[in-house]
Amino acid sequence: MKKQRVLLFARPVSNKPGEVQLTGVDNQYLWTAELDARTRSITRELLASDAPPAITGIGNAFHVPGALPGEGETQVFLKTSNGAPISLQILRRPGEQPHWGVSLGDIVDPNAGAPKRDTLAWYRLACGLPKTLPDDALSAETPDNAEAARQDYQVVLRDLGPCA
Repeated sequence: MKKQRVLLFARPVSNKPGEVQLTGVDNQYLWTAELDARTRSITRELLASDAPPAITGIGNAFHVPGALPGEGETQVFLKTSNGAPISLQILRRPGEQPHWGVSLGDIVDPNAGAPKRDTLAWYRLACGLPKTLPDDALSAETPDNAEAARQDYQVVLRDLGPCA
């Protein structure tokens, strides 16, 4: 890779001044202006005092059916690295695509939307959410409501796309 511009994600090697070690096997990229801008933007978000914390798991989830067939709301409460509350809300209405959003804080915002792709909040969710809702998160739900919550959770994962 001589004479090529690269972007490295690395950390200092202890007791070896001037040396760095990649933080992962795939943490070296050919430099592009787009990658540079995206990395700088996410780094600014990460250093902000209100940065979304890392997701460590699912706390609990529940589904409430609506008055009409096919209508309902699912809420999923996430566990985070610093204990800060994050929740997902998925709304279904007959004849419409499901709508979901994320609330970063104590108050569940019914008008919240999904995070924009390639933001820190998007990476936290896309890379931190488990592939399925754990059974213990749904232990208080009826089988039908638990299944609806599982389906709604899959909507979120599908819309987020893969962690890249």
